[in-house]
Amino acid sequence: MKNNDQLMVIAHRGAAGEAPENTLAAFALGLEQGCTGIELDIHLSKDGEIIVCHDTTLDRTTDRKGAISEQTVEELKLADAGRWFHERFEGERVPLLEEVFDLVPPEVQINVEIKAGVDDLVPALIGLMKRKNRVENVFVSSFDFDVLERLKGLEPEAKIGLLYNIRMSKHYRMADLLDCPVYSLHPHWSRMDKQKVREATGRGLHVYPWTVNKEEGMREMIACGVSGIITDYPGRLKKLLEG
Repeated sequence: MKNNDQLMVIAHRGAAGEAPENTLAAFALGLEQGCTGIELDIHLSKDGEIIVCHDTTLDRTTDRKGAISEQTVEELKLADAGRWFHERFEGERVPLLEEVFDLVPPEVQINVEIKAGVDDLVPALIGLMKRKNRVENVFVSSFDFDVLERLKGLEPEAKIGLLYNIRMSKHYRMADLLDCPVYSLHPHWSRMDKQKVREATGRGLHVYPWTVNKEEGMREMIACGVSGIITDYPGRLKKLLEG
C-alpha cells in the first residue's frame, strides 16, 4: 500500500463542494485545506485565451449565458461566477488558466482536463505551460485520446492522463491504446480495486480515480493504494489521511 503521505489530494474543480467550481476562490480554498493537486477544465475564448470552466457555455455556473468560444475575455469577465453558489462568493470571475498558474504554488500539481478538442487549444496550452514553467508540474487529461496524442506530439515532455469510465479487468491496458507514453489513468473510482490498481502502478502508471466525495469511498481508494484521489472535498480527504 502507498504511504498516505505520498497520496495526492486533488481538489476537483477546486474545493467544489464548498466553493463555486473552477473559480480562484475554489482553488484558494483547496490550497488552504492542504490539497497537493488541483483539477480544472479548460476551453478557448474567442480571442484565443485559455479559460477555466467545465461547460462549453456560461449558462450553468454564472449569471450570464452563451458559448465561451464566442466571447472575448473582456466579455467573459463580466460574468459573476460565484453568486449562484452562495452570496458570499458574489463577484468571483471566470478565471484564465494563467491566473490559476499564478495562484497555485509550483509544488502543487495541476491536472488540466481538456474538455473539447479545439485545434488551437493544444498549442495555446503548451505555449502557456512553457511560458509559466509548468511543463513539469502539470498533467493533462481528457476523454479525447486523440487530443492527448496531439499534445504529446507537440510537447514530448508533457504528461498525459486517460479519462474513462468503463468496466475492464486490466486497466493498465488502457495505456496501450496510445502510441506514446501515458503518465496516468483517471478511471471512475467505482471501477477500481486493489489488484487493478497494483497492476497499473506496478507498470509505472499513476492512478487518479474520480470523483470520490464520501468518506467510505475515500477509505476504499486509500486501501487500494491509488496514487491520488480527485475529490470535491479535499479538506475531508486530508483530515482522513492525517487521522
